[in-house]
Amino acid sequence: MSSQRRLGVIALALIGGVGLAAAQTSGTLDKGAGLELTPSQRSAIYASVANQKLAPPPPANLHVSVGDDLPPSMQLYDWPESVAAEVPAAKIYKYTVVQDQVVIADPTRMQVVDIIRP
Repeated sequence: MSSQRRLGVIALALIGGVGLAAAQTSGTLDKGAGLELTPSQRSAIYASVANQKLAPPPPANLHVSVGDDLPPSMQLYDWPESVAAEVPAAKIYKYTVVQDQVVIADPTRMQVVDIIRP
């Protein structure tokens, strides 16, 4: 009986550990997770890309917030070299411009990680 009890305790511990691990890896994106920009970096990014003409432009009625999923068909753009040099942490992200806002997105998840407004 003792070995069965021990086996049951081990099984419960393993099941609980798997549940905790799953809870840590699934879920929603933290707002701004992994990308912290200073005010001067935000200004530099906005000045570099906000007025670029994008082809194709994003849908005119698109409204985005940090953590939102972007449509899979939406075109995201690589950073200009000046932005990539000044803000190395941004290199793993891409951007688009929606209603005069620079939208920074995780291209693998198509998820908004930050928005820079004028």
